[in-house]
Amino acid sequence: MYSLRNRVALITGGSRGLGALVAQKYAAEGCNVAINYASSKDAAEKLAAELQESYKVKAITIQGDAGVRDDCVNAVKTTIDQLGGLDIIVSNAGWTKMTKFNDLDAMDDEEWDRCWSMNVKGHFYLFKAALPTFNANPEGGVFLLTSSIAAVTPTGSSLPYAVTKAGGLHMVKCLAHTQGSKVRVNAVLPGLLLTEWGQRFPAQAVEGWTAKTALKKVPELEDAAQAYVMLAQNSSMTGQEIQIDSGFSFK
Repeated sequence: MYSLRNRVALITGGSRGLGALVAQKYAAEGCNVAINYASSKDAAEKLAAELQESYKVKAITIQGDAGVRDDCVNAVKTTIDQLGGLDIIVSNAGWTKMTKFNDLDAMDDEEWDRCWSMNVKGHFYLFKAALPTFNANPEGGVFLLTSSIAAVTPTGSSLPYAVTKAGGLHMVKCLAHTQGSKVRVNAVLPGLLLTEWGQRFPAQAVEGWTAKTALKKVPELEDAAQAYVMLAQNSSMTGQEIQIDSGFSFK
């Protein structure tokens, strides 16, 4: 098993919600963390301070847009420069706006492009920037991508979100298959998580979604975050996807 103690992890979209909880769980395992954020500076800095105090690990914050190539490259470089290396990336940031799923006019070209940049290209930028370091590490590297059950079901907060999440998920398989034996690439596909973002859904929509699950409950945020710990530690998995969706979708 791959130990997280004294590793270095970069977590994009790490200041709030699922990303923040993953950062906390990694720190609890003794992992030093770099918390990327786009605009939530106060939340990121507060989290970093809490992790340092509670778990005696190193924690830094890095501002940047996870859909912009230069910002992704800078996040990787800053992590390596300030924390002395890079072992794990949790590519967690994503983007959409809430629309009617069947509305073909709900997003303009710029918004479609934003979905592609955040939900597909940003993951690629981070992976490419980190790959030389991962390959140089004695035990390689770990790249974990936050996908969504929208990637495997024709549903979600928007049609462009579902389409681009599917693209990002296929990239996981492509990277795992082509980029050598020293990097493990896997994805987590959460269902509806009642984070700050998930709480934007109307109560009726949440109830309707829950009724379609086998377990008749929304997935627990703790359970979703714990999957990232398991995937980082498991040295025998790559190119795989784990659904944390209370049985909303079966493949």
